[in-house]
Amino acid sequence: MSQTQTDTLLDRPAQILDAAVVCFAKRGFHQASMHDISAEAGISVGLIYRYFQNKEAVISAMADRHKQEIQEILERARQAPNLRESLETLFTAHCGETEPQVTAAFVVDLFAEASRNTHVAELVRGVCDAAMDGVTELIRRSPEAKGSELTPREMAELIFAVNDGMLLRGVLRVGQSESRERQLEVVRNLWRIMFKPEGERTYA
Repeated sequence: MSQTQTDTLLDRPAQILDAAVVCFAKRGFHQASMHDISAEAGISVGLIYRYFQNKEAVISAMADRHKQEIQEILERARQAPNLRESLETLFTAHCGETEPQVTAAFVVDLFAEASRNTHVAELVRGVCDAAMDGVTELIRRSPEAKGSELTPREMAELIFAVNDGMLLRGVLRVGQSESRERQLEVVRNLWRIMFKPEGERTYA
């Protein structure tokens, strides 16, 4: 089997991106090198350069992949019978991850890098906007949100503010991190306050 066929079967780009998440979470964007990523992925650094020119290219690919994942999850969320179940689909999509602490640390470091790097900031903003726009639209079309003093956008911003805050709290609890389930329960409490269904209503 040729190297190209092997790479296709193994999905080398995805393998490299997954390794990069771990490296960035452990060492930070600046400290992690392409050699670190190659070691984590278990492949040669030369093979990585076949797919990605540098670390910013890796981040760009991560952003593209995550935006695609968001659209796929949003499509599933739109099929839910009510808003709370839609939000449950969205915010529990990655709960099966074996190392949620790694993902949380990566996100925090990525936001820090975005504060210094305009290119990374643009990429992160694109991902965040895709998620925020999707949740805003879910809220706008749901009967549960009718009558609120807040606009759909304001409600979406509040949901993400609480979710992101709980994620940060989890990172800070080194050695005794809050479980993702506990974090989600806080967000669910917010949903219960914001969206009180009147009977068994479904989307129009």
